[in-house]
Amino acid sequence: MRAVVQRVKSARVTVEDEVVGDIGPGLVVFLGVGEDDTCDDLSYLVDKVANLRIFEDDDGKMNLSALQLNLQVLVVSQFTLWGDCRRGRRPSFSHAAPPEKAVEMYEEYVRRLQGAGLSVETGRFQAMMTVSVENDGPVTILLDSDKLF
Repeated sequence: MRAVVQRVKSARVTVEDEVVGDIGPGLVVFLGVGEDDTCDDLSYLVDKVANLRIFEDDDGKMNLSALQLNLQVLVVSQFTLWGDCRRGRRPSFSHAAPPEKAVEMYEEYVRRLQGAGLSVETGRFQAMMTVSVENDGPVTILLDSDKLF
């Protein structure tokens, strides 16, 4: 699984002019599921995102997590994180999970973040979304569970 995690002051997702997800301070997680991803990959990214210390403490050091600060998380499915641009000029998405697997893992990811104690909003799977993000910092972290194995 791959995730782009951004520290934000606020974020919102709309689909056809309907707000489907809206948060204040916290994290936006753009989540991509790969064809070979397993529950181990999912568990890794849930733990990593919930406990990622990218919020400043009283001394101005990145030492606090969204979980510690009781902040919100907006999770947006994004298969394009699996775009392979090494050849040619058009990305190949052949290593992205098929929609049936991706939606199942995406929904489980959201459930597990909620189970960890985070307030989670979402986009809409497979919808054309408009994502508005007010970055804080900016702080952007790339996570890839495949780097572990």
